[in-house]
Amino acid sequence: MRRVVALKRILFDAFGHFNYDDGWSMASHLAITALMALFPFLIFATTLASFLGADAFAETAVHLVFDTWPEQIAAPISREVVNVLTVQRSDLLTYGALLAAFFASNGIESLRTALNRAYRVVETRSFLFRRVQSLAFVLIATIGFLAISVLLVFAPLMVRLALARFEWIEPYLGTITLWRFVIASMVIVLGLVAVHVWLPAGKRRFVDIVPGIIFTLIGWLVGSTIFAGYLDRFSSYVTTYAGLASIMVAVVFLYIVSMIFILGGELNAAISHYFEARARVPR
Repeated sequence: MRRVVALKRILFDAFGHFNYDDGWSMASHLAITALMALFPFLIFATTLASFLGADAFAETAVHLVFDTWPEQIAAPISREVVNVLTVQRSDLLTYGALLAAFFASNGIESLRTALNRAYRVVETRSFLFRRVQSLAFVLIATIGFLAISVLLVFAPLMVRLALARFEWIEPYLGTITLWRFVIASMVIVLGLVAVHVWLPAGKRRFVDIVPGIIFTLIGWLVGSTIFAGYLDRFSSYVTTYAGLASIMVAVVFLYIVSMIFILGGELNAAISHYFEARARVPR
């Protein structure tokens, strides 16, 4: 009975603060900012990859970003991303690439703002520190995507070499598509851990952020499945928005994703506050 009461208090605290602190509006802001940051990030990353000789990066980046999205949502926007990324660029060290990195870092800043509100903390770090940290996130993500791109390019060769020596492992290797999905899922989990630990003000232990991350992953899976089913059966986006249908679908999907992401932070904060309150009560 006590656990039911505790769960009820935690959920009321999380959802109540989300509603009280304009979580709905913050989710809209986060969704639009994420969409605006997506293209600059991929342009910057592809330009850097091309400069380093990783010409297959564009295809890999698209897979890493969109393989975990429902196909009805990912297919239209991923085609536009490929069209953008396949344009030849040679401006790595020009203002264009620097501006792309800057606009991509704005997406990181929106994540920081959302998590600061969710964790109910006040930002005390300087603007310069925060901007440098956001740019570092963009650069680290780019390097990570680049490393994965190189590995996936050499993956078929490594598989053939492994099979030549150890034929018994063939049933366990799966396909490149499966490995892309697994890697994309790992990138999402590592990204969630990184943003929850380092972006908001204050310090949190790993155990403090696990409930929110699990909630976010499950919520994303359920939310995207329901939204994809809705698009299949009941949607009138194409007739309503005509040529803007794909972008509107992406915006609504990112809004759902952003709302669940913020609620994950709210849940972590509510759990921490509950146990802090219990610790202050005399036994």
